[in-house]
Amino acid sequence: MVRNTEEAVDTQSNRTRSRSNTTRRGFIAGAGAVGTVALAGCAGTIGSGGGDNETVTMLLTPDTPADVRRRYKPIQNLIQGEVDGIDVEMQVPQDYSAIRPALKSEQAEIGMDDITLISNPDIMDVYGTAVTGGSAFYFSVMMTNSDSDIQERTDIEGKTMAFADRLSTSGSIFAVYALKEAGLDVGEAPDGDPVDFEGSWSNHEVALEKLGNGEADAATTWGGNGIAHIPKDTEVPSRVDDKSSFLDTMGDESPKFRPFWWSFPIPKQPIYARKSWESPKKKEIGDVLVNSDAETVEQYYPEDYDEEELPFTTIEDTSMDTYQPVIKRLNDLGIELGE
Repeated sequence: MVRNTEEAVDTQSNRTRSRSNTTRRGFIAGAGAVGTVALAGCAGTIGSGGGDNETVTMLLTPDTPADVRRRYKPIQNLIQGEVDGIDVEMQVPQDYSAIRPALKSEQAEIGMDDITLISNPDIMDVYGTAVTGGSAFYFSVMMTNSDSDIQERTDIEGKTMAFADRLSTSGSIFAVYALKEAGLDVGEAPDGDPVDFEGSWSNHEVALEKLGNGEADAATTWGGNGIAHIPKDTEVPSRVDDKSSFLDTMGDESPKFRPFWWSFPIPKQPIYARKSWESPKKKEIGDVLVNSDAETVEQYYPEDYDEEELPFTTIEDTSMDTYQPVIKRLNDLGIELGE
């Protein structure tokens, strides 16, 4: 969901910092394994810790590996700096379908996407929902070029829509459901081809790239990725204005796109651990995450880190009920998340 899944803390432009390469427990910022592992297809090696430390593998949301690892680096540093005796490895799966097999086969300990959680909650222990900028919600947004004749969802008929990963909550599932709700024949999407329009699936960044270079007439992504491409002073729905923690990035990126549909607030990515992980470190890590705040996490920024990149600062206590809107859309689209 949670980006997989997905938002950054508000910018504090007037605040200055003195960043060091060490923290109060002597942790060296930037330490820890960040090697590329393609979990899909069981390629790569997971779980090679150093010395007597316990290795904890954290699966990030599928996206551009270098970018997503960088965004989560302060969280990796935080856990290693606050919990003794562990090495945290960050791995970026090829796609969402690779996450649950890795957890079930005990190749990883921690995940942070809603799709995997709701597909089989009995094998997960939920830490909570990510909070950034004071909000535990984010948005799916459909965008097009400024000179496009697309004004609403039904205008997608006969055109091409670029989506993120097929199982991305904001970049695929909510958007496909919204197009179906508008009366378009979505066919077997996202698992197969739509009927009334053409669709392509990749990831959040590539979806916008396809829109920008003319390979798609529209694209769908999550607000944290898309809002920066919307011109400043663009009017947004009140629900977005109230709950998005990314509006301060509006206009920061090029090319510029025009939004024509916003979802209602979607709960941000959950953070969870596999139930079969029997270690005292499991609870310690959960306590660190729940009790963290922006000031605590800031101590673990890499030297050249920009706080706008931060995926979350703390966790809000939530339950499976929070994710019922996602479950409803999965069921309606006939998406099977079983074995």
